[in-house]
Amino acid sequence: MLRISVVESPNQRRLVLEGKLIAPWTAELKSVCEAARENLGGRELVVDLKSVTVISQKGENLLAGLLNEGVKFRCCGVFAKHVLRQLARRARAQLDHT
Repeated sequence: MLRISVVESPNQRRLVLEGKLIAPWTAELKSVCEAARENLGGRELVVDLKSVTVISQKGENLLAGLLNEGVKFRCCGVFAKHVLRQLARRARAQLDHT
């Protein structure tokens, strides 16, 4: 199960994720992100991973794509920080090969 909450502020639109980022919820997150990008009005889109407990390979691929598209991330746990560091390395490696 994955719960996605949208928190609006003057500077950002934050998607707060809670639970497991696995199929079929990866598709749901992708659709929510696409909708959340509309009408940002200069604000940044932030995905908050602090309450995510599991991230599948599909979830990692989705997060890597979002990272490459300029989406910002927020996390505080060792697990989520580790995953984001790995994704950032993967994104840099892809840029070096282009």
